[in-house]
Amino acid sequence: MSSAAELDEALEALVGKPISTGGPNVAPDPVNQPMIRHWAAAFEDVNPVYVDADAAAASRHGEIVAPPLMLQTWTMQTPKITGIRERGGSPVEGEGAEVLKLLDQAGFVGTLATNSEFEIDRYLRLGDVVSAETVLESVSAEKRTRLGAGRFVTWITTFTDAAGGRVGRQTFRILKFDPSGLMDAAGS
Repeated sequence: MSSAAELDEALEALVGKPISTGGPNVAPDPVNQPMIRHWAAAFEDVNPVYVDADAAAASRHGEIVAPPLMLQTWTMQTPKITGIRERGGSPVEGEGAEVLKLLDQAGFVGTLATNSEFEIDRYLRLGDVVSAETVLESVSAEKRTRLGAGRFVTWITTFTDAAGGRVGRQTFRILKFDPSGLMDAAGS
């Protein structure tokens, strides 16, 4: 981009559009007990409705359910370690989001996740197949931050079940920033 105005225009053209071009990302596996068990163990979440069929049957759910914040886990791509350095640390192969490419080309190559918010519509049950579609919600005007000049990028992922019913939503925000100011400050 040759000017900030052209960058603003290119970024604004992406707002409201899907981040990826292939349509919704369908989970490679249905919601399943082994993944739930591993998640609950990793987070030391001892809620019996996640792992104990009898306790779950006696609960308001009537059956085993997945922890709500596990929602995005079902549709995440399997990481590929080979080539991670060449991909700039990305655990997955692919073109990447156009919004991020534009910001990288403009010098905003640093990335800092700033916040993530979930809305859970319903608990997932064993056998549910989840899909996710991510849309760019907004890109801020350039801001001055302690990390340097940057822009906040916000996208929204809507999660649905096999019948198309919404099961949850995640709003995720990152700061894409120009780290050259940090390097200059560290060197002085």
